[in-house]
Order: sequence, then C-alpha cells, then structure tokens
Amino acid sequence: MLKLILFGIGFVFIFEGLIYFLFAKKMRNMFVIISSYEPEKIRSFSSILIIFGLCLIYFTFKLYGL
Repeated sequence: MLKLILFGIGFVFIFEGLIYFLFAKKMRNMFVIISSYEPEKIRSFSSILIIFGLCLIYFTFKLYGL
C-alpha cells in the first residue's frame, strides 16, 4: 500500500516537473492570467480538481481491490 502511495506521489512530481521544464516560458504567461482571476474562482476550480482526484483514487482502489 505504501509503495503505491509513494509511486503516485513520485509520478505527480515527475509530471509537474516536466510541465514546468517543457513549458517554462508559457508558465509565466499562465501565472499572469491566473493572477487576474478572483481567489474564489481559483478555489472553486481547485475544489473540483481535488474531488475528481479523490474519486479517481477511490474507484481505482475499489476496481483493483487494493
């Protein structure tokens, strides 16, 4: 179980690192765009992503019986 959690965290770090590495110039523009949004809108979007991630993890564990 701990192996899967550590694997998942490592995979997220690799994925995020690749995004920043490959799209460094575009990330600056993205930060400017995001800074123009209201904090409540950012929180709402983040909440949706968190719920989606939790559901994905739950159904993966349920489907594969982990």
